[in-house]
Amino acid sequence: MRNGIDITIIAIYLIGTVIFGCSFFWKKKRGAAGDAEKEFVTGGGRLPTWAVSLSVFATLVSSISFLCFPAGAYGAEQWKGWVNSIALPFATVIAMIWFVPFYRKSTSASAYSFLEERYGIWARIYASVCFLILQNARPGIILLLLAYLLEPLLGFSYESTIIVTGVVTMLYAMTGGFAAVVWADAIQSILLIVGTVVAVVFLVALTPDFGTHLAAAWDAGKFSLGSFSLTNWADSTFWVLFLCNICLNLQNFGIDQCYTQRYAAAKNLKAARSSIWTSSWMYSGITLLFTLIGTLLWMFNRANPGVIPAGTTADQVFPWFIVNKLPPGVSGLLMAAIIAAAMSTIAATLNSGATVLLEDYWKRFAPQRANPRSNVRFLRAMTVALAVVSVGIALAVVRFKPANDSILKTWWVMQSLLSGGMLGLFIIAVFARRSRSWHAAVAVACGTAALCWTTFFGGRFVSKIMALVFATITIVVLGFVLSSIKTRNPSCARECK
Repeated sequence: MRNGIDITIIAIYLIGTVIFGCSFFWKKKRGAAGDAEKEFVTGGGRLPTWAVSLSVFATLVSSISFLCFPAGAYGAEQWKGWVNSIALPFATVIAMIWFVPFYRKSTSASAYSFLEERYGIWARIYASVCFLILQNARPGIILLLLAYLLEPLLGFSYESTIIVTGVVTMLYAMTGGFAAVVWADAIQSILLIVGTVVAVVFLVALTPDFGTHLAAAWDAGKFSLGSFSLTNWADSTFWVLFLCNICLNLQNFGIDQCYTQRYAAAKNLKAARSSIWTSSWMYSGITLLFTLIGTLLWMFNRANPGVIPAGTTADQVFPWFIVNKLPPGVSGLLMAAIIAAAMSTIAATLNSGATVLLEDYWKRFAPQRANPRSNVRFLRAMTVALAVVSVGIALAVVRFKPANDSILKTWWVMQSLLSGGMLGLFIIAVFARRSRSWHAAVAVACGTAALCWTTFFGGRFVSKIMALVFATITIVVLGFVLSSIKTRNPSCARECK
């Protein structure tokens, strides 16, 4: 896709996003410095429910989704990727009941300050470091996959796509703060939904004798969610994927600053709950369309033998279709939607990462320097620094590309490994009321060992993507068991309250 219409559409989108996001900088300058810090971190806590819902949805969706769901459904993975979306509403209900009210009552903008109150500074540092590592890796992977998608479409090098997208996202996240991120997310979400629907419509229209090929896809198992075996835990069965994604989604909603920060941005508890409930169903719907696109591409290929060039891999088929089968302007719209999906997630990670660095490090270890004006400057500087790190990660591994049908599973394994069992630590901190610092430390150490063993050595017995499940179970069980042991130390009762 190198025609002027498509490139113009993409350029207008990028420039418009920067101008729109940066406009929030001048709006905030009218208020006091303290107000500017609150605006940068939570948008003042008065953002409308529908905008917060779209922002959470946009954070859930990324270029990983755009590449992996269609590629998996087209190839051997079938509809296994969509199991994540089936698990999401279950995790959302748990989050609405326990997590959202908990963070709405919190006086800190950080999701990890509570862990210091319960177990000491080590717990706060441990969780925040895991978050920062994970959230620096995530934008890097997203930028990398975006470059893979855009290279055959625009003809731009991987490096130029990574740098331009990273810089544009950094500019509006750094200048406009949280409000700019949320409102840009809302616009990007609408663009993403429209682009996805357009792709589905064109695929259906361009597949002759649609009903026949739909029946063939069903007979070929192209709608399969995987094996429902309860004994085979070494493969990516439905239950393996379901349990893995329950834990991943609970981790997102329970201990991921990208999401907890949005609870505080909503107007009240009801609005916060509504925002994640709405976003979870939106995500399930849009990923259903992503997955359907992969199956429709398989049907298109079957209906038009020889049209898709031989040797085209599963992750290259959707970009090929956009380049060769969508009319000018429509392909530009879809490319803008794919870029929007990447930018929305990256912007959220930059803003939340800067917030964690401010709350858990700057204010905690340099309180004498922390004041409203310096805090805002620090937030902007850290947004730039995190963007540079993310771009650097993407550039460092730009020539590495996983096997075409394994990207989504590779990312799930990475998420599990880098999370370090944060979810388990949070659960025992909230629910194991009698647990003490050493209980949590022992549980986390054992959970981390279980995480590493499952990831690196457990492949013969259990799937690697179950690592987070085993780590969380290990931490929770040990945390409750250890906290149930009676102690003669009279200070325990006071400490455990």
